[in-house]
Amino acid sequence: MDRLAPSGFQTLMQALKYCVLLHDARTYDILWANRAACDLLGWTVDELRPLKAPDMSKNSLQYSRALGHRWLGHAVEHGISATEWCYRSKSGEEILTEAIAIRVALPARTVVMVQFRDIAEEKAVRRDLFRTESRLRAFLSGLAEGIVVLDDTDRVVFASESAARLLGGDLHGADFTGYCRDGTVPDREGRYRFAAPGDEPRWYAATCQYIEIESDLHGRMLLFYDITDRVRAEEEHRRDTQRLDHLARNNAMGDMAMAIAHEVSQPLAAAYNFVEGARGRLGRGDESVAWGLDNAVRQIERARTILASLRGYVGRLEQSEQRADLNAIVRDCAYFIELRAQEHAVPVEYGLTAEPLPVRCENVLIGQVVMNLAFNAVDEMAGRPEAERRVRITTRRGADGSAVLAVEDWGNGPPAEDRLFDGVFTSKENGSGIGLALSHRIITRHGGRMDVHANEPRGAVFRFTLPADGRPGVGEVP
Repeated sequence: MDRLAPSGFQTLMQALKYCVLLHDARTYDILWANRAACDLLGWTVDELRPLKAPDMSKNSLQYSRALGHRWLGHAVEHGISATEWCYRSKSGEEILTEAIAIRVALPARTVVMVQFRDIAEEKAVRRDLFRTESRLRAFLSGLAEGIVVLDDTDRVVFASESAARLLGGDLHGADFTGYCRDGTVPDREGRYRFAAPGDEPRWYAATCQYIEIESDLHGRMLLFYDITDRVRAEEEHRRDTQRLDHLARNNAMGDMAMAIAHEVSQPLAAAYNFVEGARGRLGRGDESVAWGLDNAVRQIERARTILASLRGYVGRLEQSEQRADLNAIVRDCAYFIELRAQEHAVPVEYGLTAEPLPVRCENVLIGQVVMNLAFNAVDEMAGRPEAERRVRITTRRGADGSAVLAVEDWGNGPPAEDRLFDGVFTSKENGSGIGLALSHRIITRHGGRMDVHANEPRGAVFRFTLPADGRPGVGEVP
């Protein structure tokens, strides 16, 4: 290949868009500049030759002549040296450049060739990008929503700080299926349960879409945020709706019971009168007929007693709280408790306080709780040997003046469930239909509390406490 003449090299250098200055390696004087350097700085080569660093650099300590010489000297000693240098043009414009000084040994002398380019616009873009990135990072870290990007194998290739905060730990590279408690990784919008292995799962609303950002970030992006409180509120609302529906059915049953008691009592009264009349006409005739009529009268009287008790209880379905005696409520419920207990041959003992236990409550609701706890205890004891069957209902005054009722059995002990009072209604065929969950709800709504603990030597004790009502009742002197 033919060698280029010196003029050819000079033509090449003049064609460069990169700025070039040649400095003497010993004095650092400017020897030559290409056209790009002259155009950027606004000086001709002849004007550049006598200039020193203070004449063509920004007036700042970091661009002093001493530092400029040190930079060029480093290139002379080591062959190359790079820096950012702010030149000042002939018009006074300051130009920030990226400059590289290279030692070049020419036949005549050793020179330092400085190549530089204007990076002011590039620096401004970098500053904008950095500012945007910082703001984006701040936004992502402050988001309530978590963001993860998954590859084709469901491994996390990107996770926002908020995602790590929601799920805990370093998610990058993790298999996301281990965080999904409902099976597969979400592939569509919906509600899902996420949690790190070993943690309690929480509910999240999630959306899914495919993204591809250039070549380094692509896959399924999951955007999710915590809705556990909302799900729990909805579940509680659903339970409240069930309870309200149940109470509505209970009130309807009460109305029906009142109607039945009213309607049935009339034919019973008529039958009683007919039987009494027939027995009177028989006189001392056939004793077997008289015996049958006497038994018929007793059965009719028993039916009338049952209807009177039902009528009296259901008739107290008030809609507001009033002052009541807890002992009186228990005595009102005793007839119905005895009916259940006699059916299973379970003796029921009562240990009520001699003095009244005034509380402010809705009688029928507290009565339903008393019957529900008693019915559960009777049903529990029904499966035991007859000699071991026993239920005890007691009341007492608490240390703070509260009214306490306890129902004891000697069965299998308290249920093992940790959240005994969070269930729904009882499924027992002969249950009251209220269930422990609703009983607990009724007591807490009245400002009380309910608990269960083991009986000694075996069995369970269900207990509730109601605040005492110290206000005088009707007819009492304050």
